[in-house]
Order: sequence, then C-alpha cells, then structure tokens
Amino acid sequence: MLILFDNGVPAPLRHALKGHVVVEAYERGWDRFLNGQLIAAAEAAGFEVLVTTDKNIRYQQNLRARKIAFVVLGNQQWPTLRQFVDKVVAAVNAVTPGAYVEVEIPLE
Repeated sequence: MLILFDNGVPAPLRHALKGHVVVEAYERGWDRFLNGQLIAAAEAAGFEVLVTTDKNIRYQQNLRARKIAFVVLGNQQWPTLRQFVDKVVAAVNAVTPGAYVEVEIPLE
C-alpha cells in the first residue's frame, strides 16, 4: 500500500510498515497543507492510507465517499507509541478504502 504520514506521525514508525511504501507529507512539500488540501492531494496522488494524529479530522472533514483510508494514532509520542506498533501495523494492514480507524494508545 501507498501510505502517507501526516505531520506529527513519528518517522520511525515507517520501519514497522514493511511491504508498504511510506511517504511523509513534508517529503512531498505538503507539510503546510490544511487537512482538506492534504486529503485531496493524497487521493490525487494515489495514496491509499493517511496515518495521522489528528483525532478531530473526522469532525472537521467530510470523510464520506473518500477513497483514502484514515488511521488515527491515539498518541504520537514515540517512546509510548513504539510499545503499540503491532496495533498500528494491524490497523494499517486491515483498513479498507474510505475507512476511519482510531488506534487507541494510552497517554502514559
């Protein structure tokens, strides 16, 4: 799958997503885009999954009829997140087009 990491998603997570192509928003020059712009650009470029830490995205954007799937991380702090990498990988591997999935990660 072609996966886009939104700003705030820890870069080391990409190493756990073996078999996928991971691109960070800043690598495309999309780090300054607002959510709507980012989603539109990602879909136009063929991304299948957007990994983000923005839990409000489902309230701020109309996610219906989207081709891209959304995986939302419950915590972006790498020391905590790395303990739950398996949950994130499972969510990414199971997500379907247009789906919205939150991966619960304690805020320790």
